[in-house]
Amino acid sequence: MARADDSRRTVPDPPTGPDDGLARRSPLREQHVEETVEVAVPVRTAYNQWTQFKTFPRFSTVVLGVEQVRPTVTAWHLGYGPLRHRFAVEIVEQDPDTCLIWRGLEQHPSHQGEVRFRPTRSGGTAVTVRMLLEPRGVAKLLLGSSKGVQVLARLVRSELRSFKDYIEGVGQEGGAWRGTIRNGRVQHDHPEPPRSRVARWPVG
Repeated sequence: MARADDSRRTVPDPPTGPDDGLARRSPLREQHVEETVEVAVPVRTAYNQWTQFKTFPRFSTVVLGVEQVRPTVTAWHLGYGPLRHRFAVEIVEQDPDTCLIWRGLEQHPSHQGEVRFRPTRSGGTAVTVRMLLEPRGVAKLLLGSSKGVQVLARLVRSELRSFKDYIEGVGQEGGAWRGTIRNGRVQHDHPEPPRSRVARWPVG
């Protein structure tokens, strides 16, 4: 894993200004996908499991692998039918048991999204994923239409159901990362010792 201070040199700074962060946008944009599933586990359990990115291939039908690149950056390898795509994602905001907000790090960011967790009256958790795609080139022909958005919505819905089946099946999280991220940087409650500069991120 790279040193924590590497991200300051190589990862672009998040957008600034009044449009900074998806948490302040409602709705995300005019055209976006939003899907919710209720899982029969507490918020803490659902959130903790979601932070274990490397376990996504265990239940996902499209995630083939996830690599931790830097403390707030992961590389995702997806496969859907004959299509394969690998891209980097930066987490720009993260609050334990509440939300996780990310953006794509391609030269022309093609997507952004968020996942939110809230308790239900039954003691379970409502998990809501919202995504905005801005496809270009050939991808725009496939995903730029309303039909493409419908396909993405079905895919997100299916992935959420798979997550539900997985976490309800095991009944408890397989790990957790309880840190906070602000503007793409991990917030430390206490300064790290001078000799400890490698970020700790147990992703499963």
